[in-house]
Amino acid sequence: MSNLEPRPAPHELGGRAQASAGPALDLLPGKEVLLGAATHVRRLLPTLGRRLVGAWAFVDHYGPDDVFGSEGMQVLPHPHTGLQTVSWLLDGEVHHRDSLGSDVVIRPRELALMTAGHAIAHAEQSPAVHPRYLHGAQLWVALPDGVRDVAPAFEHHTALPGFDSDGVQATVLMGAMAGATSPGTAHTPLVGVDLALSAGADVELPLEPDFEYAVLTASGSADVEGVPLTPGAMLYLGSGRRTVRLHADDAAQLLLLGGEPFEERIVMWWNFVGRTGEEIAEYAEQWAEGDRFTDVPGFDGHRLGAPALPPLPLKPRGRTR
Repeated sequence: MSNLEPRPAPHELGGRAQASAGPALDLLPGKEVLLGAATHVRRLLPTLGRRLVGAWAFVDHYGPDDVFGSEGMQVLPHPHTGLQTVSWLLDGEVHHRDSLGSDVVIRPRELALMTAGHAIAHAEQSPAVHPRYLHGAQLWVALPDGVRDVAPAFEHHTALPGFDSDGVQATVLMGAMAGATSPGTAHTPLVGVDLALSAGADVELPLEPDFEYAVLTASGSADVEGVPLTPGAMLYLGSGRRTVRLHADDAAQLLLLGGEPFEERIVMWWNFVGRTGEEIAEYAEQWAEGDRFTDVPGFDGHRLGAPALPPLPLKPRGRTR
């Protein structure tokens, strides 16, 4: 999925200075963003005060939206470099096509994992005939320097491992938890787990103390370590925890994200991740000129143009701001 903001802000991310040295309970403010013509998303990373959670560098939560009688999601071909996209649906369908020739329809609780690496372009659309509701999350993972220029790849996993515990049904989409390991390719130590809580659920789940974590409430309401979360809210848990306590009076849907604090300093602007402002400007020029990136086969229409670069050089934004 693309960052479609007309004036995307540059962010310098990474480094252990951005990670909490111990447990935290910080509510992260979301930002309403219009994606395409009609899809509104809540952008939770990067946000004021928190740029990364492990290698997770970007989190959009959208829906549930009633798309009956409309085109639904319509994101035209756009580029990516230096990152992985993790598409996670709770309701609806999304048609993914990319410059590798991948052409699949993604359905709820299937992992669509695209490794941009050197360069990739893709488009995401609701099929012409689609379910009434659209609800999900789009996540980006920053690639470390050793693999950030790797050949692009796309994975579609329709069956994922998980476990049940005290009213929680867990699906592991990235990394591993409680003996369940995702088939998705990860290039840094991280984890992503979908947590479906039944009414009255009260559970303590194991965590890696070397990881930092955050929890997103996709639907319903839940208490996380005693902090009440409403739909669209995200709570940063910091690091140093061995467990997390979850409670829900009614059914709720959560997404747990975590990973080792990302060591490297990176620059993220629009749909590109690089190491310097000069690299980002080069990627934008190569997208405009048709170099580096190839077309998306089977897509009949124009592609997104890159926004104008900021008038000032892309510079660091500080530790967490």
